[in-house]
Amino acid sequence: MKLISCEKLEKSMVELQFSIDADTFKAAVNTAFKREGKKYSVPGFRKGKAPRAMMEKMYGADIFHYDAINDLFPENYEAAVKEANIEVVGRPEPEVVSMNETDGAVLKVKVAVKPEITLGDYAGLNVTKKVKTADEAAVDAEIKRMQDRNGRLLTREGKAENGDTVDIDFEGFVDGKAFEGGKAEHYSLVLGSGSFIPGFEDQVVGHAAGEEFDVNVKFPEQYQAEELAGKDATFKIKLHEVKYKELPALDDDFAKDVSEYDTLDELKDSIRKGIQANLDRQADQQVENDLIEQVVNGMQGEIPQAMYDARVDELVQDFQYRIAQQGLKLEQYLQYMGMTMDQFKAQFAEQAEKQVKMRLAMEAIVAKEGIEASDEEFENEVKRIADAYKMDVDKVKSIVDEKAVKADLAVNKAIDFVKEKANVTEEAEEAKKED
Repeated sequence: MKLISCEKLEKSMVELQFSIDADTFKAAVNTAFKREGKKYSVPGFRKGKAPRAMMEKMYGADIFHYDAINDLFPENYEAAVKEANIEVVGRPEPEVVSMNETDGAVLKVKVAVKPEITLGDYAGLNVTKKVKTADEAAVDAEIKRMQDRNGRLLTREGKAENGDTVDIDFEGFVDGKAFEGGKAEHYSLVLGSGSFIPGFEDQVVGHAAGEEFDVNVKFPEQYQAEELAGKDATFKIKLHEVKYKELPALDDDFAKDVSEYDTLDELKDSIRKGIQANLDRQADQQVENDLIEQVVNGMQGEIPQAMYDARVDELVQDFQYRIAQQGLKLEQYLQYMGMTMDQFKAQFAEQAEKQVKMRLAMEAIVAKEGIEASDEEFENEVKRIADAYKMDVDKVKSIVDEKAVKADLAVNKAIDFVKEKANVTEEAEEAKKED
């Protein structure tokens, strides 16, 4: 391979031109003939048994040339990229300039490269930290959730009330005909939860176990099943059982039963500290986000679309992996959601753009400030990963790319650098009260 030229184009694109010598190209053509020639038929010869000259006469002199180019391209392209000393971030767009066995081949390749970033201000930035204090309403709300989780379901002898859990059979009819998906047996429903069509649960209230009755409702105009949207429906109900929840008293015994604490006040204090710690983390994260946004807004550089596209693909792969853990394929998910792959990818576009810009900005700071991750920090990160996934440390080391891990750690250190150099003003803000 001989690098002929490396020309910078607009929007962080580069055009490489390189040549492959005649001997290398000729050998690759001969190899392609031996492999691909079996596919071609020539009259008077068994398939794949005709001389190469006969195949080329019948199908064209360059019949095996493009196969040779495909075989030679990856290795020679990588060598050209290395010699040009560029960092590619997208898929190459190759073009054959010329090719023959006398002179060899000349290839032209356009490819997106990592952009040159010019930083604005990143040290001494001003930011306001919204400081929130946990209020008693949030503490009480959490206590009530714990009380509800630890309640006992008891059989109600009388009529069902809002908040009760009922066991019902139901079958729905529109215009006197049963519709698909409108039937179930021994369905457990919490009255007042809003799980069913508006009006359904209200009409179950007031009935007792053993009763059979009708519920008349109207499907919402925007109902997901279009054939039912806006239609009047009748559900035939059989009520098997009604249960109500008996909540435990909120006292010291409750605290002992549901936690490691001896008194209700100690439990509340623990909850209060937990809420406060979470509020503090949120405030710190918002400060970090605001600072990163300032750095990104101040930087300049032509970021190629290929970087955004690559990040979208990574986010899609992450999502695909997560749902695969639940036994669901991405194709099934898209079908269930009624989305095309392009529509699905579009959901990640904004997130991908922010992440790419943040990464480029922080990498520019890493380079400018000479920030590095130490061997000790790498070892600590490997141990963290091993602990998180319950893996052996040596196994993790054999899987991860040390250079990539250290690059990630350096980016995190750059974020810390920006935060340490920032001028942070604290401002008290009332925490949102829980419903």
